[in-house]
Amino acid sequence: MTTTLNVNGRDQQLDVDPGTPILWALRDTLGMTGTKFGCGAALCGACTVHLNGQAIRSCVTPVSAAAGQKVTTIESVTDGHDKVGQAVHAAWVKHDVAQCGYCQSGQIMTATAFLKSLPKGKRPTEAEIDAAMAGNICRCGTYARIRAAVSDAAKALA
Repeated sequence: MTTTLNVNGRDQQLDVDPGTPILWALRDTLGMTGTKFGCGAALCGACTVHLNGQAIRSCVTPVSAAAGQKVTTIESVTDGHDKVGQAVHAAWVKHDVAQCGYCQSGQIMTATAFLKSLPKGKRPTEAEIDAAMAGNICRCGTYARIRAAVSDAAKALA
C-alpha cells in the first residue's frame, strides 16, 4: 500500500505496510539515517522527529498515523533553513554537547520543538528545560551541557 508523507517539505510516496514505524520508513525506504533507532519502545528519544511541528517518537508511530502530514527530520532542522534549528545546532557545538553523538539528533529535535513552542522572547528556566528534555536519554550524561545549550539557543532567539 502506498502512503504519502510530506518529509522535510517534499511529498514522498512510500510503498510500505501502513503499520511500519516512521523511523524505518525514513531509514530503510528513504535512506535518511539521521534519525536513530535506540530502544524501539518510545523511551529513549533517539528516534525523535517532528510531526506537524510536535516532537514524536518515530519508532512507535506508524506511517498511517502521519499520512498526508508534515514530518520534519534532523536533516531539515540542521540544514541552515530553520532559524531555531540553527540556533540549537550552534549552541550544541559551542557547548561541545555531543560525545558519542548517538542521541544527539533526537536531543536536537526535542530541543527545537520545545523552543518553537515558547512565546517569542521567552527564556526558559533550567527546570523547564529539564522537563522538556526529560524524555531523551544521553548515555554519556551530557545533561548539563544540553541544558546550557538549550538555554543559549533560547537567548540567541530572544
